[in-house]
Amino acid sequence: MSISIGQEVPDFTANATNDTTVRLSQLKGKQVVIYFYPKDSTPGCTTEGGNFRDRKADFDEVDTLIFGVSRDGLRAHENFKAKQNFNFELISDKDEALCQLFDVIKLKKMYGKEHLGVERSTFLIDKTGKLVQEWRGVKVPGHVEKVLEAAQELHAKE
Repeated sequence: MSISIGQEVPDFTANATNDTTVRLSQLKGKQVVIYFYPKDSTPGCTTEGGNFRDRKADFDEVDTLIFGVSRDGLRAHENFKAKQNFNFELISDKDEALCQLFDVIKLKKMYGKEHLGVERSTFLIDKTGKLVQEWRGVKVPGHVEKVLEAAQELHAKE
């Protein structure tokens, strides 16, 4: 089951860095950005996370929380977060529950071989818990600015 724009995102609970448990229902009243990335400490994922890190103050100004999600474990996430000085939490989705909820597991090709992997994707959830925008098949350059612009526009409407 995948959610569509305009639908309320089903409540979920997930383990994140910093001994945090993220429960969507407890985030109501804030806008939420959830971005999915393939793997900790890889070049594209490091750049994308760094871009979110560098613009976090701008997201804070419009009441928007940021969470990165991959299938890596918490230990890998803690190392990645510390090494890159990320100022937001990373959610571990080893069981792929969130990946399936947001339908980001896709057939990918690498070196001519097909495998199932995480499609780089970002989702913006409004203060009531509804999905308002999604970006799939994300290319990292300029992406965070597009997400920030959408978060700013959404905040201005509320």
